[in-house]
Amino acid sequence: MRTTQRKGLDFKGQNIYVGIDVHLKSWSVTVLSENSVLKKFSQSPDAGALFRFLSANYPGASYHSVYEAGFSGFWIHRQLVKFGITNIVVNPADVPTMSKEKLRKTDSVDSSKLARELRSGSLKGIYVPDDVMLEMRSLIRLRNTIVKDSTRQKNRIKSLLRFHGIEIPDQFMRHSVGNWSKHFLKWLAEVELSTQYGRQALNLHIDQFIRLRAMLLQQTRIIRSISRSEAFTESISLLTSVPGIGITTGITFLLEIDDISRFGSADQLASYVGLIPMCHSSGDKEGIGDITVRKHAILRCYIIEAAWIAVRKDPAMTLAYEGYRKRMNPQKAIVKIARKLVNRIFFVLKRRRLYVPCIVK
Repeated sequence: MRTTQRKGLDFKGQNIYVGIDVHLKSWSVTVLSENSVLKKFSQSPDAGALFRFLSANYPGASYHSVYEAGFSGFWIHRQLVKFGITNIVVNPADVPTMSKEKLRKTDSVDSSKLARELRSGSLKGIYVPDDVMLEMRSLIRLRNTIVKDSTRQKNRIKSLLRFHGIEIPDQFMRHSVGNWSKHFLKWLAEVELSTQYGRQALNLHIDQFIRLRAMLLQQTRIIRSISRSEAFTESISLLTSVPGIGITTGITFLLEIDDISRFGSADQLASYVGLIPMCHSSGDKEGIGDITVRKHAILRCYIIEAAWIAVRKDPAMTLAYEGYRKRMNPQKAIVKIARKLVNRIFFVLKRRRLYVPCIVK
């Protein structure tokens, strides 16, 4: 009986695990099977090229891939999924790393580590929003950049005045007036310096600040427009019923968390924001430290700012704050108020009910 050589490959029923260390101009890739290392290589940043390699060398297999969240965003994830690859994006801090991998860190080591942990099942992917949510989030985050740039520009102007020995009049230093009002800008325009060059430098700084303030106003209008859209009207109404939460904080919160149902409890939401304490317990010893360093920086900042407002507007928060102040400093006390505020936010969004502040009789 004559037999012929089998030329086709079929990996049907087998899993192939791919770890990708993503860089701007290249990807370092490690490919593993269930029991061995199949291939390590570097390629161009192209999901299609990776899929063609996998389908040509391991046809019929189930492909699983992973890469770390970072500058590249989620477009790689969408491309890999489009090609039929089961992909997850992970937080770099959540990837288990051996001591020798910390001492000898290379792109190849990083991709191997990702592939190994993906195969072991120890990695959990982060939440990936859709493109619309991501682009709206980018627009909202731009506001924080503009605010920071405006603050820096104010400091540059003050620094220039100090450098030339020019004192800002006391009338502009009072909080009730504000030192960036129209009157203050008019005073800045009339400040006399020794030469025209100093005056030109100050004018350029003032122009830059005015442009940034105009951008911030435009950004505020965009935020209000988004909050009035059908997709956010109800949720914004719920959030702003909580004392301390305004439209800007509310829309930022909604865009950053996207879907409240992905949090099973207020504790999980507080952990995501970064309003839980660090702890280190061993045996009979239980140590609870300061607020966790792991956080969503924008949301934690906004919630703590909102907590200061809530202390003034909500009698229950006022009472709680005064109680905390008897045994801790204001900074720690306001963090505890912020944690209570997260509970209220979770309640109104999860149960779709307006918050009703307590009434002091």
